[in-house]
Amino acid sequence: MKLIRTVVSILLAAAAVAAAGGTATAALPASFQWRSSGVLVSPKSDATHSIRAVKDPSVVYHNGRWHVFVSTTNSNGAYNLAYLNFTDWSQASSAQQYYLDQSAIGTGYRAAPQVFYFAPKKLWYLVYQTGAGGSYSTTTDMSNPKSWSAPKNFYASMPQIIRDNQGNGNWLDFWTICNTSKCYLFSSDNNGHLYRSETSVANFPNGFTNTVIALRDSNRYKLWEASNVYRVTETNQYLLVVEAIGSAGKRYFRSWTGPSITGPWTALADTEANPFARSNNVTFSGIAWTRDISHGEMIRSGTDQTMTISQCGLRYLYQGMDPGATDPYSKLPWRLGLLTQTNSTC
Repeated sequence: MKLIRTVVSILLAAAAVAAAGGTATAALPASFQWRSSGVLVSPKSDATHSIRAVKDPSVVYHNGRWHVFVSTTNSNGAYNLAYLNFTDWSQASSAQQYYLDQSAIGTGYRAAPQVFYFAPKKLWYLVYQTGAGGSYSTTTDMSNPKSWSAPKNFYASMPQIIRDNQGNGNWLDFWTICNTSKCYLFSSDNNGHLYRSETSVANFPNGFTNTVIALRDSNRYKLWEASNVYRVTETNQYLLVVEAIGSAGKRYFRSWTGPSITGPWTALADTEANPFARSNNVTFSGIAWTRDISHGEMIRSGTDQTMTISQCGLRYLYQGMDPGATDPYSKLPWRLGLLTQTNSTC
């Protein structure tokens, strides 16, 4: 009977973990080590686009191809969005870059894209910033860069809590993630605050409200911008990463974990000495081509609105640049590289 009770207990525990959407495995490590690729994606100009930087990547793997959306800046420092796809990372440098101002997304300030498939409506969403808060376009065919719809805004106006706290910062870097009932929209203000708004899955992309400060830091540079929130399947946790500017003026990522999208958030690897990803825990083959580990996105397990990743062998597509660059920010020569975790626990 004791053996039977033990077996039943094990089965019930496994069932409970499965029902919660996870599996009984070890948590994420308390520290991270990474290996970086060389430069994988560089600017490609054409007759009407004189491109200076490729940055802020969002990436999904779909139908046997990698699909990457990026911000670009031109020789005047003006922003645009671009798209490329390829079957293998070895092809990334030669992939054609399509400029999304040639779609209904149009011209003007567009930056910091996030792409995902919103399964309830069977539509691809591209979320980005336009200066009017978070904006989005949709398509049924992500691989057709001319098929995106014209921009629509998530908010009618800036929520008062952001207006009251952003100081001289900028409202930027919008990130969407959903669970079974709600969708959440995160944003930053370059002033030490991470914001979160919510709406129902049924009402998405409309109705974002209840904007709150999800995380704050008295040092604005330690909670700067470029937040990502992911569901980690094996641990039944959520992972939050946010870009910071370090003591040497170089960019890096801090991280936290939480039991839900709304937290509470517990520090994981969140210091310069023990970062999520920084020059001191990233190795390169040969001379390091960047000392900044900046705005990017994790390689996901799927494509949908749950932003799901596996904790096994994390990979992160990021922007870096020549350490000697001294250009104004909008003209800095950002390029894309890929981090691969080298201390995975599974």
